[in-house]
Amino acid sequence: MVVQLARENTWGYTRILGELRKLGINSISRATVRNILKEHGINPAPERDHGTWSQFLKMHSDTLWACDFFSMPVCTLRGIVPYFVLFFINLRSRGVWVSSATAHPDRQWTTQQARNFCLDHGDAITHLIRDHDRKFTNSFDEVFVSEQAKIVLPTVRSPALNGYAERWVRSVKHECLNHFVILGERHLNHLVYEYAAYYNECRPHSGRGYLPPLRAGPFHCDGIVRSDNRLGGLLKHYYRQAA
Repeated sequence: MVVQLARENTWGYTRILGELRKLGINSISRATVRNILKEHGINPAPERDHGTWSQFLKMHSDTLWACDFFSMPVCTLRGIVPYFVLFFINLRSRGVWVSSATAHPDRQWTTQQARNFCLDHGDAITHLIRDHDRKFTNSFDEVFVSEQAKIVLPTVRSPALNGYAERWVRSVKHECLNHFVILGERHLNHLVYEYAAYYNECRPHSGRGYLPPLRAGPFHCDGIVRSDNRLGGLLKHYYRQAA
């Protein structure tokens, strides 16, 4: 039990002893706790690892967001031009917020998108995961620091550590954008906004018990089954019309 408590938490000897006392285990002392941990090669609390990455994500998921860019080729009068979209995803709800598209994701643009996002969600963010992309500038980070949020930087070349964002890029491209020849910035914005609305409000998510990210409770279980669609039927969902 001593080893289990130490490995599952970052508690010190006294805290572990207190938990044992609460469980009715009164036969060992603080020194015994220390000796048991020493025998198993477990360091004292200040020297112990502060938990795994997955534990960190789970602990902060309600107010933890991840962000990233994705790009799409867009047909313009100047030829094929890569356009960029910045998005944020909440790790608990899986809800997403998307920016408008731009061909020039410079310092001024990214900082303004950060401000726009904070206007909508500033009260609900304590940590932001971002990668080491140079498009994320100091002024971008300062927007979140001013909101009392902490910037979390995964180790270099570790895309899996920002896996929630990476997975959403796959979804938006595979389920929507890759089906279109995108004709201009307005067209791209329309597609991204339509998909984001569908994803947030209609698309079931396994990580949410098969509820859409922004839905608080289950759908009606009675009534006639209806369907609704967006983008000419590419994005379709079903619901029950209340009797």
